[in-house]
Amino acid sequence: MTAAPPKKPRRTAERILDVTLELFNRFGEPNVSTTVISAELKISPGNLYYHYPAKDELINGLFARYEKALAEILLAADNVRNVEDAWLFYHMLFETIWAYRFLYRDLNDLLSKNRKLETQFQQILKAKGRAVQSVLGGLARGNAVRIDAREAEPVATAMLVVLTYWLSFEYVRDPRRALEPETAGPALARGAYHVLSLLMPYIEPQSRDHLHSLVAPYRH
Repeated sequence: MTAAPPKKPRRTAERILDVTLELFNRFGEPNVSTTVISAELKISPGNLYYHYPAKDELINGLFARYEKALAEILLAADNVRNVEDAWLFYHMLFETIWAYRFLYRDLNDLLSKNRKLETQFQQILKAKGRAVQSVLGGLARGNAVRIDAREAEPVATAMLVVLTYWLSFEYVRDPRRALEPETAGPALARGAYHVLSLLMPYIEPQSRDHLHSLVAPYRH
């Protein structure tokens, strides 16, 4: 028996999120109205409201996607044992953040307006914090870093701050180009480099040399 095709409303709901994400990333969430979204989709505002009765529903739907993608990346933290693993992990993490960069570009504004998002983002911070701690533990077990337990917590917190606000820093440095797709590669690599640079005082000499070779193209 031939399987029934997917229901049209589900396809439409996903397409709405796809287009909304593209618009939010390009122009920033505060600058994109539901009218703009429906016009871009070439559907009526009523059709959009049928699937997402309020703009917050669109944001929450996109955040749910981001949360799922992020959870998969954070699992990889348990497998980090050397600086190359850490470099790859943080680069992948920044790629996921980049894919939903509107959340970070307008983070404070979004959290002030959306109570549900505020609560969920606090959970995201905790999950990222656990992953950063896991990376530090893995590097220590792999003899790549030597760090006192009393120093590990503030270093992990500093790494978490860079992870959370790196794209905001990039945007302030160059508002016209920082969040454009053509600048993504260098911006993400710089972010990963600056997160790992916080570990430089604790990395064993051989691993430090290897990390320097990995990040050399992105120092500037």
